[in-house]
Amino acid sequence: MTNVEALRAFYARYITAKGACRDPRIEDAFAMVEREKYLGPGPWNAYTLTGYVSTDTSDPAVLYQDILIGLKTDQGINNGEPSLHARCLDAAAISPGETITHIGSGTGYYTALLALLTGEAGRVTAYEINPGLGAHATSNLAHLAHVRVLDESGADAVLPRSDLIYVSAGATHPLNGWIEALNESGRLIFPLTPNRGLGGMLLVTRVAADSYAAKFICPATFIECIGARDDATGESLVNAFESNTHDAVKSLRRKTPADQSAWFVGDDWWLSTSEPLDAAD
Repeated sequence: MTNVEALRAFYARYITAKGACRDPRIEDAFAMVEREKYLGPGPWNAYTLTGYVSTDTSDPAVLYQDILIGLKTDQGINNGEPSLHARCLDAAAISPGETITHIGSGTGYYTALLALLTGEAGRVTAYEINPGLGAHATSNLAHLAHVRVLDESGADAVLPRSDLIYVSAGATHPLNGWIEALNESGRLIFPLTPNRGLGGMLLVTRVAADSYAAKFICPATFIECIGARDDATGESLVNAFESNTHDAVKSLRRKTPADQSAWFVGDDWWLSTSEPLDAAD
């Protein structure tokens, strides 16, 4: 095992432990996918709250830390935090052969992990609105026959029916197109993010035709998802998240009046602290 392979193996073990992953396949996937092949040549720029810091080296060993790496630093677009994605991939409970939609593929690193988890019997469709990043993703993922990359918005497109929709950009609401593309037992994971401050990674599961379980996986902040933001909703979400009561959320309701169980009320959707509706309700 080379030095980089050993570091990658430790990185995989570390970030999955930090992400409290239960599925051992998540660690295996992070140990197999070479992050450096998706980030372009070094030196790279690591994101911090006070700006980017250059790695000052092209040694790929530096990438095997739980850090964000800038993809387009002038636009604040990064290859996101590995431990956060490890936790989300674990929560996604991906089975081999599933159909996955990835919105915001960047240069394809996390798309490759999704593809590995569903396997060659599955299918992954990735959307990337930034044409430069999309071109890199297409090239980086060309060796995976069950993956296709589309240079278009995952907010505006008619999505394929999916077992998992995995969104890597912050939205103020779940788009109808995302919800309606879910197969029964399908999962949507997306960052529900306010105009400022921390939001959270929300897992929505379609338990019946019009019934959806929902829970927050972990805190999160992401670059904005173009086409999936509303300024007034984003402002209201600031107070909701500052209440620090989001762990009480248990279901998503759509196109029904909110009741006393409402944690947050959006436009034709709301999050409830009650269990999902029974199919007969």
